[in-house]
Amino acid sequence: MEKFFKLKENGTTVRTEIVAGCTTFMTMAYILAVNPSILSASGMDPNAVLMATALASFLGCMAMALLANYPFALAPGLGLNAFFAYTICGTMGYSWQFALLAVFIEGLIFIVLSLTNIREAIFNAIPLQLKKGVSVGIGLFCSFIGLQNAKLVVDGSTLVTVVNFREHFSTVGIGALLAVLGLLLIAVLYVKNVRGAMLIGILATWGLGILCQLLGIYEVTPEAGFYSLLPTWSGFDPLAIRSTFAQCFNFSQIRFDPMDFVVIMSSFLFVDLFDTLGTLVGVANKADMLDAEGRLPRVKQALLADAIATSVGAILGTSTTTTFVESSSGVAEGGRTGLTAVVTGFLFLISIFLAPVFTTIPGFATAPALIFVGFLMMSSVVDISFSDMTESVPAFLCLLCMPLMYSISEGIAVGVISYVVINVAAGKAKKITPLMYVLAFLFVLKYIFL
Repeated sequence: MEKFFKLKENGTTVRTEIVAGCTTFMTMAYILAVNPSILSASGMDPNAVLMATALASFLGCMAMALLANYPFALAPGLGLNAFFAYTICGTMGYSWQFALLAVFIEGLIFIVLSLTNIREAIFNAIPLQLKKGVSVGIGLFCSFIGLQNAKLVVDGSTLVTVVNFREHFSTVGIGALLAVLGLLLIAVLYVKNVRGAMLIGILATWGLGILCQLLGIYEVTPEAGFYSLLPTWSGFDPLAIRSTFAQCFNFSQIRFDPMDFVVIMSSFLFVDLFDTLGTLVGVANKADMLDAEGRLPRVKQALLADAIATSVGAILGTSTTTTFVESSSGVAEGGRTGLTAVVTGFLFLISIFLAPVFTTIPGFATAPALIFVGFLMMSSVVDISFSDMTESVPAFLCLLCMPLMYSISEGIAVGVISYVVINVAAGKAKKITPLMYVLAFLFVLKYIFL
């Protein structure tokens, strides 16, 4: 492992990488429950989707580890799976086989773009200060997701508001309270330099939840979305994947409209491209992997792994597989090499047989880790040069829009467009690379047509 993953060269150990991999998996495990729930709305078998999710995540993590030697984990992404189920199969009325074909073709296009350096060129074209803004924005996005998963932040007359702990205390309230305790525990452990602080926090919060359920403080009400916190092995069929495997090639179930197909595939391409680039920027920056010019060594291999995982995931039967922002939790635990991704991948593989255990982990247990990751990634804000407003304003708009628009790609779009406009208006057009002009133009077209 030392020879292959270069552990000493990257300042890490086997133990650190294992803890980091476990932490990343624990913060991502929710996808095993959420992805089947969302994609089943398209008519897919939830058990088959769970199997496809676990296998696609395993293969994606292994590809990232073996091709790029980075601690980035992959799984079917949120947002794109909702677009898959509710827009393509719901509003537009296409079959899920049609949607899988669009994802498969998207992955093939990304493989070509990765091999021809186009995705790498886009990554390198983004200015360093804007990349710092991306990193901070992803941190805020992580924290916002954590606050929502814990039900600490809920819908209200002001769009979002703090939860009322007294109302529905036995479900929403107790989960939110346990998330607060978990966050404080992680913070204290970090202050005391305890390794595996986030993993301990997740398990401790889950354990407290189980105790509350046994004492009757937490009430199981499935109809309201509050399930038992005790693992069960019932209702899972490990052979269910047969109903989704290679269905993207089942042309008898695919009603093909060329124009719609191009629009749908373009939407997948656009969101996946900039979600992945943004995640790589943010997580790599947190791990101090970017060089002095803001470039990521072996970025081509990382992007290629992401592209391969997308096409393979479509064959298995799931929506776009992409690099997860939750990888930052493993990086925060010290993960620096592909061994972290290998550990995460094998846990996804094991989850095929222990899926009921991992899908039982409640959102309020993993939420404290996501919130704390946001704090850790905020440190990059001090590297933004606020003395130069042509650099700092676009970075600020980028980091602001990611959580508020609930999209990494939207934050990047706002950052790129504002960077070009502000610098041209300020008479600093010479420092803008030609590719940045192209990106800004494409983002504007996206808002007009997509």
